[in-house]
Amino acid sequence: MKLIFSIVNNDDSHSVSSALTQNGFQATKLASTGGFLMAGNTTFMICSEDEQVDKVIEIITKHSHKRQQFVPNSASYGLSNYTSFPVEVSVGGATIFVTNIERFEKV
Repeated sequence: MKLIFSIVNNDDSHSVSSALTQNGFQATKLASTGGFLMAGNTTFMICSEDEQVDKVIEIITKHSHKRQQFVPNSASYGLSNYTSFPVEVSVGGATIFVTNIERFEKV
């Protein structure tokens, strides 16, 4: 048995959650914040049988989209005398961790 942690952009959270449910997977959703852009994310915790891990990852991948976003240039932080020019960065997609589970109980 495996525990899958998947961190997705809030914009994709509903789509990922719906797709997992439609395919028979239960997930616990946690609100989280990314460290780089300090933007809202959703962390899914999904427990599955070993042979279902690839199916879960396929669903998450299909419903988690990368996109481009403009953010303030970090080099100008704290320098109020200078104009900040936005920088385009890639956001979204998913970060996925898969770990072994010794014991799982739902009570």
